[in-house]
Amino acid sequence: MTNNDVPAEGRELVYQVHLPLSTKTLTLLTRAIRTYRQHVKSRWRKLPDHHTALIVLAVLRHDQRPADLATAYGVSAQSVLRWVQQSITILARQAPRLDRVLARAAHTHTNDPLLLDGTCIPTHRPQHGEKRSWCGKHKAHHQRVITLTDQHGHLLWISAATGAGLHEATQAKRLHIPARLRRHHLAIICDRAHTRLDDQPEQPTVIAGRRASRNHKLTPAEKQVNTLLAAERAGNEHAHAHLKNWRILTRLRHGWRHHTTTLLRALLVLTNTEINR
Repeated sequence: MTNNDVPAEGRELVYQVHLPLSTKTLTLLTRAIRTYRQHVKSRWRKLPDHHTALIVLAVLRHDQRPADLATAYGVSAQSVLRWVQQSITILARQAPRLDRVLARAAHTHTNDPLLLDGTCIPTHRPQHGEKRSWCGKHKAHHQRVITLTDQHGHLLWISAATGAGLHEATQAKRLHIPARLRRHHLAIICDRAHTRLDDQPEQPTVIAGRRASRNHKLTPAEKQVNTLLAAERAGNEHAHAHLKNWRILTRLRHGWRHHTTTLLRALLVLTNTEINR
């Protein structure tokens, strides 16, 4: 009997794609993978560490399917998926926590307020808890995170992901952000959705614009203040744009939806490494 190992559709076709990342980012991930292997005492893998890091970055940056990359490198799709999960877990541990970010900002941003804003990550429709992830603004299912940014557009901190059904101000109140800012003598600039975020108006730490109502129309001075605050908040949009350059955030599938917080904190580390190279 003759065995034919060639697939019926022929041999695999492989193409090359440019990965717009710096060598510093690749080196960071390679060292993280090597440190993890030494920690778990893994003696070998089928591919070298820098090839593993390259595959992980391709999945995160270009949203390449693990099965497609596995075929090109001669490994299984489960191996590629396991490498990605291990890598984002390692990198997420390096993400700064809120108290340390505020303590550092109290020394480096003494006279400059920080920027607070929320951003939504599209997800596939969940099997359970549809109302919690439904975003009324985008009319789709999303996960929402709160980010803290400086005025130069550098991401400093990112919160845990929650369903988009929870309002940004409610999420910020649950994290006790005004009290933590007051402890470090800092202030933040927010959009008009956070007008009632500050719990102690006599010692304000939240700078937000004014909102018009049925009985109160905005004066020209209040409109000018809103315009100036909107210009100051441009750094938030730059930071979110850098974060969403990782195309895996285009739409989180069911597998990644359960690891959104870990994934975003790992991308925070990679984004800061890429920008500050």
